[in-house]
Amino acid sequence: MNLLYLSWDEYFMGIAIFTSLRSKDPSSKVGAVIVNHKNHIIGTGYNGFIAGIDESAFGWEREGEWLETKYPYVVHAEANAILNSTTNRMDDCRIYSTLYPCNECAKKIAQKEIKEVIYLSDKHREQDFHAASVKIFQLCGIITRRLEMPSLSEIVEKFSLFLNQ
Repeated sequence: MNLLYLSWDEYFMGIAIFTSLRSKDPSSKVGAVIVNHKNHIIGTGYNGFIAGIDESAFGWEREGEWLETKYPYVVHAEANAILNSTTNRMDDCRIYSTLYPCNECAKKIAQKEIKEVIYLSDKHREQDFHAASVKIFQLCGIITRRLEMPSLSEIVEKFSLFLNQ
């Protein structure tokens, strides 16, 4: 790791992490950033309820009757990044996500022909929906890779170097 600058991967994943902090979900904050071949950001998203909806009508429960949980109403970060992008053409793009995409988001990523998925965590790797995502990405030729981010102390050190210039 170079202490003078962030790599493109570190930079865009850092933005995805920062974007995830917009989520009001108390148990799972996910952020995503879509980047074109020129390293320009074309979309960002985080997991949250439908834009403009009265959020007080819903809760963030993870368990209970399905209609009483968050799951039928939350739009995932990757889907939001696609929906909120500045372009419809994503065939030469990468998506950075703080969490490995679920099968529903994998379908959207594949449909938009995004060529690479870079993620931080795959905490759901034992779940069937994760296996479905893997299969979708493999069949569509989408590259996936886990990013090892610098530690918080390394990031703080970079920031300190910047402040002391």
